[in-house]
Amino acid sequence: MAWSATMIGALLGLGTQMYSNALRKLPLMRHPWEHVLGMGLGAVFFNQLVKWDAKLQEDLDKMLEKAKAANERRYMDEDE
Repeated sequence: MAWSATMIGALLGLGTQMYSNALRKLPLMRHPWEHVLGMGLGAVFFNQLVKWDAKLQEDLDKMLEKAKAANERRYMDEDE
């Protein structure tokens, strides 16, 4: 997943820079360092997004487990 997130981010950064140049009717590869910077920022963004999603899923699983345990204590203890 890391490679795919990196490549998607890099392509998004490159595409954003090329789209910006196209809108302004400039040569698409004007200032190539901006393309490299955009690719780097896009890759970092998508990798952080994947990490955040994994952490969010882990936190959600913990919260659901706590809620399930609380519900079991609440409703199963009343029966006894």
